[in-house]
Amino acid sequence: MQNAISAAPPIVLDDEALVERGRRVLRMEADALREADRRLGDEFAKAVQLIAESSGRVIVAGVGKSGLIGRKIAATFTSTGTPASFLHPVESLHGDLGIVGEHDAAILISKSGASDELLGMLEHLQRLGVATISITGNRDSQLARLTDVSLDGWVSEEACPHDLAPTTSSTVALALGDALAVVLLEAKGFGREDFARLHPGGTLGRRLLTRVADVMLRDSLPLLPPDATMRQAVVELSRRRGIVVVVDDELKCLGVLTSGDLTRLMEKEADFMTVPVKEVMTAGGQRARPDELASAVVYRMEQRGIISMPVQDESGVVCGVIHLHDIMRAGVA
Repeated sequence: MQNAISAAPPIVLDDEALVERGRRVLRMEADALREADRRLGDEFAKAVQLIAESSGRVIVAGVGKSGLIGRKIAATFTSTGTPASFLHPVESLHGDLGIVGEHDAAILISKSGASDELLGMLEHLQRLGVATISITGNRDSQLARLTDVSLDGWVSEEACPHDLAPTTSSTVALALGDALAVVLLEAKGFGREDFARLHPGGTLGRRLLTRVADVMLRDSLPLLPPDATMRQAVVELSRRRGIVVVVDDELKCLGVLTSGDLTRLMEKEADFMTVPVKEVMTAGGQRARPDELASAVVYRMEQRGIISMPVQDESGVVCGVIHLHDIMRAGVA
């Protein structure tokens, strides 16, 4: 039994032609975003203010590909500190409007602005007193005219060679949603720590939440006075993974001695065991604080080619040692 719709014969393309067609799609979508950037105006500011002034959640709706974009936009809002939910327009008319409150704001997405499902949903949202924003490619559409604010999602053509499948238009709609979420994030002062609290289970959360105090070595610290000999230092270097912190009587750091310093000393001095550590240590150098992010310490280690550093409290007393290995074990690096 033959298919009702006969497929056209496939077009045979070489690798170069395939790559060029892929680049064409990327160029078209990039051009559409640049055009959306150029057209962005006061309506965007009004949309941000409308959402910021709404004490409820953001309801995002769309049909088909616009619905898929809407789900991503809702997820972005939620992960950046603005509670949001996706609501399918059809399901909304069959009981799901119960999740909507009068203090909510709604974002309705439609390329044509003529979706019957969205227009039906819009009528009920307005009865509930919900503030409404549309993202549509047709500023003269009924959806654009009836919503409180309309954002311009117009594109000259889709990347689809038949100008049918939503491609450039869905990219622009997604970017406008991202722009709203990010600008709201900034307006609310939503910081890295806030973001981490909403993402505690992943690598990002570990990077943003893990402090030096969480992973530093606290007990049996490799501390030596400046007059200690390299014989004593060798013991500590082997015991504590290649670092000795030279401290004064108040346990304040005077310098750091590493396995690298020992190796260089051995190359120069045959009788190195009796050399005082103060003559070999590196004075000054990097220090970590217990309350700073472990990821920030990793960056400094990478920049300076070191794998460990002393940790000092507010008074300058050495309270720990942090190793790159421990940071990596914690999943931060």
